[in-house]
Amino acid sequence: MALAGTDSRRMNTGKKRFFIALLPSREIQDYANEIKQYFSDRYNSRAAQKSPPHITLQPPFEWPTEDLPRLEQHLSTFALAQSPFSVTLQDFAAFPPRVIYINVLKTAELLHLQQALMTYLEANLGIVDPKAKTRPFAPHMTVAFRDLTRQNFKAAWPEFQARSLNFSWLASSLTLLIHNGQRWTICQEFPFSPTEAI
Repeated sequence: MALAGTDSRRMNTGKKRFFIALLPSREIQDYANEIKQYFSDRYNSRAAQKSPPHITLQPPFEWPTEDLPRLEQHLSTFALAQSPFSVTLQDFAAFPPRVIYINVLKTAELLHLQQALMTYLEANLGIVDPKAKTRPFAPHMTVAFRDLTRQNFKAAWPEFQARSLNFSWLASSLTLLIHNGQRWTICQEFPFSPTEAI
């Protein structure tokens, strides 16, 4: 009997990659996807199309699939302690020489949410981003990266540097994304508290 239990545990110890993000409204997702498609068509950069438009709060981490309910329960508990807040996207910015992104305004609410989430995940689930200690949180919505060549970056950046953009939406949930081996897909959404925290 114990042997069978051991075997089933061994079979279920697969880990998947996850990350946690804010996803914008459908209108903004459609706009960002059009920009990603433009980079694909014009600059042969397709890597950003492997995930929905998002602001990463907790970078990718591995988690056992059989323990997914515990992760989801903690994210639900955390999200219900948060209040909806406005997120503003303004113009384009870059991490030379490969990344072009839609700039996200660093508001107190967004910075607080990200820091609170990182602290909560480390304390309750042992999830830690090893780069967090050395790299400050820089909220952004990537439209081209990794497979954008240096040459194409130099061609594309002056065009996007000159473009103006301004969108806002009410962030009202966290999204857990899972990698299916090909791309990132939505695993689960966790709504914030519908009322203001007291």
